[in-house]
Amino acid sequence: MKINGNAVTLSTPTPLLDFLRERGYRPELVAVERNGQIVPKAQFAATTLMDEDEVEIVSFVGGG
Repeated sequence: MKINGNAVTLSTPTPLLDFLRERGYRPELVAVERNGQIVPKAQFAATTLMDEDEVEIVSFVGGG
């Protein structure tokens, strides 16, 4: 699998929500694209990441 262009190996298919939490992302503060499609936040728990997926994760940052 590729995450933001970097190779990542999944030992088993993993729910997107679990993947985000395990890697320290705050799911409410990210946008995710999987294989060229935006994943709605409501679908994070139902979306399963597979080893052949390409994923982009963008974190929202506040500031002024």
